[in-house]
Amino acid sequence: MIREILRMGDPRLLQIAKPVLKFNTPELRALLVDLFDTMHAADGAGLAAPQIGVSLRVVIFGYADLNARNPRFPDAPAVPETVLINPVLEPLGDELEDGWEGCLSVPGLRGMVPRDARLRYTGFDAEGEPIDRTVDGFHARVVQHECDHLDGVLYPMRIRDFTRFGYTDVLFPGILATDD
Repeated sequence: MIREILRMGDPRLLQIAKPVLKFNTPELRALLVDLFDTMHAADGAGLAAPQIGVSLRVVIFGYADLNARNPRFPDAPAVPETVLINPVLEPLGDELEDGWEGCLSVPGLRGMVPRDARLRYTGFDAEGEPIDRTVDGFHARVVQHECDHLDGVLYPMRIRDFTRFGYTDVLFPGILATDD
């Protein structure tokens, strides 16, 4: 079911989400269906449970079809479809990369955000099986962006230079016409 995506200003987006204690339950499976339905309907690259008003440490990102391109990020490399529950992120090195980000909870805007260039993330899938990946580039950026939502952080809070933050259609006229 497609759910409403909370927008910046809603206090629920600033809360720290609770860990998932039980895996492979009907409630968790239904939440994941709603997250994927909502993300796909909005052409998102990822979505966190708090964005649909569910305060649990659950994020999804990527696509089952690795040849698919996200219309909001057409030049980004494919990221494998992932369910990540109770994630832990570990930066690998001190290198930061600046990159443009948008957010379904901050529609119509983009900003330049510094993120760890390389990281290891661990957590669990829907059945409670462990996940352990080392990633970089766009994949690392998406994971960090989505996991920030679990701690009540929206990407504008990470922007260092507000001259590089604005409306998508003004920053990129004719290039990124779709809404965030």
